[in-house]
Amino acid sequence: MSDKIKASHILVEKKSLAEQIIEEINSGAIFAEMARKHSTCPSKKKGGNLGEFGRGAMVKEFETAAFALKKGEMTQMPIKTKFGYHIIKRTK
Repeated sequence: MSDKIKASHILVEKKSLAEQIIEEINSGAIFAEMARKHSTCPSKKKGGNLGEFGRGAMVKEFETAAFALKKGEMTQMPIKTKFGYHIIKRTK
């Protein structure tokens, strides 16, 4: 298992919105465009790109979900943290 990965995310306040965004992406919407449109994180300017990070850099719930994904995979359920609800896509 890699000690560093790259991921993008979309952060929203409501679980229902996160679920709707996941549905839209699964139906063909582009992840980066959805991040720019909906995310409350400053990373939205970069299409949700968080760059490369290792274990311990993110809150535990986010880290666990991100490291469990394979390259190119996206979470199919919103990941709740103290910041809100995340949709995470592993890019490397």
